[in-house]
Amino acid sequence: MGQTMEQDSAAAGAARAGIRRRSAWLALGAAVTTALGVAEAVQALPLPQDELQRQCWTQYTRARTRPGKDPTTVDFSNLRNGYTVRSPFLVAFAVRGMGVAPAGKPFKGTGHHHVLIDTPLPRDIGATIPFSDTHKHFGKGQTFATLDLPPGPHTLRLLFADHEHRPYFVYSPEIRINVAGRRSAEPLKIDPKRFDETCAAWYQDEVSRPRPPGEWLGLANLREGEPVTSPFTLHFGVEGFGVCAAGQTAERSGHFVVQLLQSGKALQTLNLSNGATQSTLSLPNGSYELKLRFVDGASGRDLLPAHEQPLLVTAQERM
Repeated sequence: MGQTMEQDSAAAGAARAGIRRRSAWLALGAAVTTALGVAEAVQALPLPQDELQRQCWTQYTRARTRPGKDPTTVDFSNLRNGYTVRSPFLVAFAVRGMGVAPAGKPFKGTGHHHVLIDTPLPRDIGATIPFSDTHKHFGKGQTFATLDLPPGPHTLRLLFADHEHRPYFVYSPEIRINVAGRRSAEPLKIDPKRFDETCAAWYQDEVSRPRPPGEWLGLANLREGEPVTSPFTLHFGVEGFGVCAAGQTAERSGHFVVQLLQSGKALQTLNLSNGATQSTLSLPNGSYELKLRFVDGASGRDLLPAHEQPLLVTAQERM
């Protein structure tokens, strides 16, 4: 079932070459509209073309895709304690063991995200979370958000709450970040003579770069052509819609369906009808195709064009 190292290297090289030939990502994959008004599928974010940037990005692949151990938890999937970012910056939400449903939609085992900014956890866990500049609500079932904070140190924490904004005992560790200033279109530079230091700065800035506007569907933690070690976790993101577990209905909402193929043959389908926003896969070394759909909970119809992305498994982690 496994590939040789030479085959893996050739496959990864071919994937990177294919990415460099793509011109559709000139605007960072911004969604476009056809003459019929239907959003076209957005290309997966490619690996950086610059060799130093690609080396830097891929050395963090395992950290972004390693499965978690806690059965129920929330966390920022792109930020870590001590990161330095430029504002505005992306915060991507990850929840495991529960599903997402918008506020006002009671459904067992689901909730929605809140970001606490420079503020402690609520003392009264039975009280509803207030609406304020330090308590950001994402009651439409969002999978990520863009924050714009002034320069300086800040604390962030994710808090998961039910349909009435009452907290579950599910929250992330508090992380401290530093906002270095305003974001520009130009990425930071990696100095080969100071690779470790400048790679870390570039990566923290890049992983927090906001996604393009418009409606899109895709993987939040893996780029096209990026080799992975199995088992690995994929985080799914959607813009323009919220996630809602099947069994409830909400405007402009749906849930994820994941289809895994190899050489065009379907291997498995995961219907995340409970509102889950991530899946952990365990696969032998080889090349696969991932088809991510976002469907209406009542009719099962696609709300966005499916996102298709190759997967390249090159190693196995001993558990």
